[in-house]
Amino acid sequence: MVLIGLGSIYGGLNYQVGTLSHMGPGFFPASVGGLLVLVGILIAIGARTSKDEADDEGASVPSSHPSGMPDMRGAICIILGILAFIFLGHYGGLLPATFAITFISALGDRKNTVKQALILSLGMVVIAVVVFWWALQLQLPLFQWG
Repeated sequence: MVLIGLGSIYGGLNYQVGTLSHMGPGFFPASVGGLLVLVGILIAIGARTSKDEADDEGASVPSSHPSGMPDMRGAICIILGILAFIFLGHYGGLLPATFAITFISALGDRKNTVKQALILSLGMVVIAVVVFWWALQLQLPLFQWG
């Protein structure tokens, strides 16, 4: 995350950044890159702190199946959700794409049920319509076939 953020800052600084009241084309990538760097550093600090606490208590954080293989369910669901969003965003519109990415990604958490993933997905569809389609007037149709 830190490297992607630094790359985004570097790319954004190649354009006119401007000010907060008069943003240039480089403002958004530079500010999002800065946020990525900050979040990446906070994640690294949090991971280091969790590891130190687990070492102090003598417990280990479970990160694999009983068979010894790493648990890949979450990563696979997130990747499939992103691919579904790309495909459905292009061929189906904002609503099916938002529903698909949320539903599939939510199933990556073993604690979520299908009912919880469905409720979360419907809520995100409502938020996406209000924020992206109505407020920001994003040029992505709600529904589109083909």
